[in-house]
Amino acid sequence: MPSKQPFKRRRFPAAIILCAVRMYLRYPLSYQDVADLLAERGVDVDRSTVFRWVQKFGPELSQRTEKHLSRASLNWHVDETYLRVGGKWRYLWRAIDADGRLVDFKLTARRDAKAAKVFLIKAIERVRLHRPVSICTDKAQTYRKVIREINHHYDPHFDYITHIDRKYLNNRVESDHAALKRLLGYRQSFRSLQSAKVTLRGMETIRTIKNGHIDSRPPGVRGEIAFVNNLFGLAA
Repeated sequence: MPSKQPFKRRRFPAAIILCAVRMYLRYPLSYQDVADLLAERGVDVDRSTVFRWVQKFGPELSQRTEKHLSRASLNWHVDETYLRVGGKWRYLWRAIDADGRLVDFKLTARRDAKAAKVFLIKAIERVRLHRPVSICTDKAQTYRKVIREINHHYDPHFDYITHIDRKYLNNRVESDHAALKRLLGYRQSFRSLQSAKVTLRGMETIRTIKNGHIDSRPPGVRGEIAFVNNLFGLAA
């Protein structure tokens, strides 16, 4: 459950903290960039403070947004990309639906059948009763085996999920990877797996809000700000 008073005993007002967190997660800025933008407005904050805010309030923002998400469609696109974490390559598994809504993501150390299966089961369990009827992937054999095992897990006698392995049909998720990496900019190398997961979770949430994949959000960037503020009980 989200904390009822997440800003208690904080030195800065909630509006400033949320502004800093939203700017970092929405734009390709560094922590120092955000600190400088706040300084231009007369607010002196250290970049390490901005980092702590993102790590603390990014997950809080994601939790509070969860109940406002619009329902994903039953046709998914799944693919993996890679990021640098702690000097090593890590693999980012992502699933989006036919309308571009993020279904789920998972950052793992390995790119194998076990990691793919864990991710897909996690994504399916997240949507609960709205399991996909089709999953589009590239031609990697890993997916064929994993989807067959998942079908057998849910019903040994019926392939509920249709596997479509046409690479050109999976351009949607590859384009979404590219959009996320443009947002990351030069921040594509994280120091730790934990900070990478927290930051990515916050970014995916802000992208979901920006793309209008939530219910009853006012239009435009001001609508985004109002939505985020309302989540925390602040005046728009």
